[in-house]
Amino acid sequence: MAYKTEFVAILSSGTSFKRILRPYMIGATIITVMSLILNHFVIPKSNKIRIGFEDKYLNSGYVTDERNIHRQIAPGTYLYLSDYNNGLNIANHVTIEKIARNKQTYMLKAESMQWDSLSKSWNLMDVFERTLIYTKLDSTKKGKPKFIFKETHKFYPTKNMKIDFSPKDMMRFLSKIEVMPYFELKEFIAKEKLKGSSRIEFFEVEMYKRTAFPFATFILTIIGVSISTRKIRGGVGLHIALGLVLSCVYILFMHISTTFATSGLSIQPLLAVWIPNIVFSFIALFLYKNAQQ
Repeated sequence: MAYKTEFVAILSSGTSFKRILRPYMIGATIITVMSLILNHFVIPKSNKIRIGFEDKYLNSGYVTDERNIHRQIAPGTYLYLSDYNNGLNIANHVTIEKIARNKQTYMLKAESMQWDSLSKSWNLMDVFERTLIYTKLDSTKKGKPKFIFKETHKFYPTKNMKIDFSPKDMMRFLSKIEVMPYFELKEFIAKEKLKGSSRIEFFEVEMYKRTAFPFATFILTIIGVSISTRKIRGGVGLHIALGLVLSCVYILFMHISTTFATSGLSIQPLLAVWIPNIVFSFIALFLYKNAQQ
């Protein structure tokens, strides 16, 4: 339309640029709503087949690089593993502790534990259990109560336990988050925070990106229309080239900003994901104000 000078005719008739922009924004709204539904609900479920194939044939030799693994498996209950073998589903140097009112009430140590897929539980080897029972005594010193405790020790060559921890928790993290719809992913993040996972930022970035990318449609539409309505030398090819460059810069900017959040820097995942949209919103506003009127 710009190449055929149609925008000039429309603007000369008294139609405002805001009115010209309206059908494009309606189209952008439709695309955004569809993208939100697809990103949060449809695509994750569709990814299950692809991820299942990749994990079976391409990532079958995946080995987690996590060491000194700490998880909170229940309120006040903490699990420690020195390392974990994905292929054999074996963890070494296992410790389970229960804490109540800043006091340890139970501790279990095991040389190793292996997953039993039939009973959905863990078989622990060379187990030592310590249980502490506290008794409160009155103390006249500053009115603070005094506690004494007695403890019991038990040893087992093997012990079977069911805990809120399974081999799924040690899977390739991309295999978990890419197949989760919005509400399932949100619940998963809440559980991972409780367990003290070290990959919370990755999960949150994935959830926020599913919303940020669709909303970028509005921003890029305003930029595209603001640039394209002005007839310039170079014709349609230059407009297309500018559109491609802006899209590439946006995607690159998104990758850079999200890397800041997942690399341990002090930037919130929500802010990191939305920084490109915020910056490009100012660019869109500038181009809109200076568009051909």
